[in-house]
Amino acid sequence: MAETGGRRAGADLQAVVDQLADELGRSVVVNDPVVRMLVTSRHFGDEDDVRVRAVLQRDAGAAVARHVLDQGVARWSRAGVVPERPDLGLRARLCVPMRHHGELLGLLMVIDADGSLTDAQIRRLEEVAAAAAALLARDEESEEDRAERARLLGRLLGDDVAARGAAVTAAVSGGLVADAEQAVVTVLRAPGAARPEVATALRVVLDSAAHRHPHRSLAAPVPGGGTLLQVGALLDPVEVRTTAERMVAAAGRLLGGTQGTGGVVAGIGEVVPGLRSAFRSARQARAAARGARALPGLGPVAQWEAVGPYGFLLQLPDDVLGPALIPAPVVRLLRHRSAPRLVATLRAFLDHGGSMPRTAEALHLHRTSLYYRLERITEITGLDLQDGGDRLLLHTGLLVAELTGSDGED
Repeated sequence: MAETGGRRAGADLQAVVDQLADELGRSVVVNDPVVRMLVTSRHFGDEDDVRVRAVLQRDAGAAVARHVLDQGVARWSRAGVVPERPDLGLRARLCVPMRHHGELLGLLMVIDADGSLTDAQIRRLEEVAAAAAALLARDEESEEDRAERARLLGRLLGDDVAARGAAVTAAVSGGLVADAEQAVVTVLRAPGAARPEVATALRVVLDSAAHRHPHRSLAAPVPGGGTLLQVGALLDPVEVRTTAERMVAAAGRLLGGTQGTGGVVAGIGEVVPGLRSAFRSARQARAAARGARALPGLGPVAQWEAVGPYGFLLQLPDDVLGPALIPAPVVRLLRHRSAPRLVATLRAFLDHGGSMPRTAEALHLHRTSLYYRLERITEITGLDLQDGGDRLLLHTGLLVAELTGSDGED
């Protein structure tokens, strides 16, 4: 939608909220589906700490968002109560989901600490929520606009040099994103991302994150998940990671997971110099997200720097990074009846650079026992553990086995 139309819809929504607040004599707020404030009325003496903070900072905070989403509000069809949380400075609220053709576009909330809203007032809130949802829907991008934005972002972060340069120019000249000094990419991945409810949850959290920093963020869904590009003069890595963590948590809660993330993971690339280098951060982010999925110890939010030696393997195509890539000597070891003990020994030996004293200390193992195990590994694999090339082959093979969860069997 054109910017003029967006401003008009925002003004109309503000007018609806102000009128409702005056009618009820209560503070009213409209949040997006992940509890970020869109429009608010003036105070009526009923404000609590959370409302004051949200008005001043445009954000009630991650703990408040978790509390609200944990009530299952994303799945409500009627008004319901979000209970108080004195430790957060939150009084009880009546929350009305704002839906248009079944899609959740926002949450209309009114502080009701003493539960004094009447049935008639609640019905009125539901009526206004429906009208406000229609206004938000009017301000929504068309499917064609969303698809074009996704294609543009795909070209901007893709491998085609010419297409990438043209996309950078189009994004900047079109006012979608600034050509700032730094850029970083975050990639979301979710199981069943093609399902409508999963795709909607990912779109909601991506849009919410991008809308926080207009012209400094560009987001779009991609097959299997979504991508968020952020730019700035000096990006804060802590803020970048916090944004990723919030997206993962919010998407999980929108999908019904009050505990954990619902299988949603994120990968974050390195901060790179400007839009024209953003494709490098995107490659890293995709690999890191893949690592977060394959290696639970990394996730659910994995940064490229934490991927370490897995990085080059995680950039291989799916049809390459599979069981067939595990070298035959490693397959023999993985299938041996003593594999758990011997593989753990080999990992420690390789991780400690072939140092016998440090390996024995790490495994709390007598050096004689360590020598025996290493001899068995040599016999089974047919490789020389003193040879650098053989050690590299073993180390790489174990990494592939870990990433694929395989012992070499298809």
